[in-house]
Amino acid sequence: MKEKLDISGILSHLPLFQALSPEQLSALTEGTRETRLAKGELLFQKGDSTKGFFVVIYGQIKLALPSAQGAEKVVEILGPNQSFGEAVMFLDKPYPVHAEALGDMLLLHISKQTVEDLLERDPTFSRKMLAGMSQRLHSLIADVESYSLRSSTQRVIGHLLQKCPDDCGDGQKIEIELPTSKQVIASRLNLTPETLSRIFHDLSSSGIISVQGKKITVHCAQRLRAFDL
Repeated sequence: MKEKLDISGILSHLPLFQALSPEQLSALTEGTRETRLAKGELLFQKGDSTKGFFVVIYGQIKLALPSAQGAEKVVEILGPNQSFGEAVMFLDKPYPVHAEALGDMLLLHISKQTVEDLLERDPTFSRKMLAGMSQRLHSLIADVESYSLRSSTQRVIGHLLQKCPDDCGDGQKIEIELPTSKQVIASRLNLTPETLSRIFHDLSSSGIISVQGKKITVHCAQRLRAFDL
């Protein structure tokens, strides 16, 4: 028999809910349900109605815009402790994207009514919700700036550098495991898969990185930062 999930314990350790009292946490737990997805499974389709928002516990999920030709534009890739769906929940609008699991994953769905009750009672929770949505807006603006002002190579370099530790030394080799397929990453960076492969090839030929499947080795972060400036 599957072990019962300790939803209250999980929620209490998430940044969004850490300031809640035991009573508020209990009320939140009552309005929360777990959702498990297998790789490739859809959480929701574009146009589905919203009844709350989601928090990723483990695994990764992509939010993407479908096209009539069958292609898609990946808008975001979200991982553990990240939430999504708050804005459309408050607007009472249908989902503008679809959500697909990139691997086996566990999410929590917090109902809209539960969120509204907490917002009325707890200003701390209100501030955290606003901060989370503001951060999402800041990220989207940064994406627009990146697509408009940065070259294809600079976008790929920026993506790799985001995954490098802040305190890594210039001569230190850094191992990066791409979380999903190169096709999904290319879409997230607003590139074609062919362009991403060409950039990886150019960086490899320059001795800055090595590529083996999803494993990227950065040989020199300083040279990577300086490339294509």
